[in-house]
Amino acid sequence: MSATKQPTQGNRQPKLRVLFICIGNSCRSPMAESIAQRDSAHIFHCTSAGLTPLGVVQKQTIATLQANGYPVENLFSNAINKDEWSAADLVINMSGYPKQRVCPSSEWHKVEDWPVEDPYGADPIVYQRIFEDIRTRIESLTARLRETARKA
Repeated sequence: MSATKQPTQGNRQPKLRVLFICIGNSCRSPMAESIAQRDSAHIFHCTSAGLTPLGVVQKQTIATLQANGYPVENLFSNAINKDEWSAADLVINMSGYPKQRVCPSSEWHKVEDWPVEDPYGADPIVYQRIFEDIRTRIESLTARLRETARKA
């Protein structure tokens, strides 16, 4: 992807594009998108999508994000878009299936599996635990990407 299509980090290199995916794009990947947009937008640009999107972000996902002070206004449950997939430098797979099962083999190099429990249908305590897990993983990802950009 050319640098002209990517948002930039000030005068530095273009920001990486990260695509968060899960099964329904209703719980985990929208959480990740919201967390990353608020906490990591200075390092990477992100979107989210689902293998088989439910078409709605779960009410408990919204409630958990809001309770933790995260934005929910632009969250939607969408299918994986070919253009977004192609534009992504990194795909975070939270579907619970290994990348070898859900992603084309030619794309495995840019897919990272995150074993994040699916909170769909669970109580608020489980959603909060998953939120904290995802936030911690995004903090680590942000630090790793920041270090990589610093060395470049």
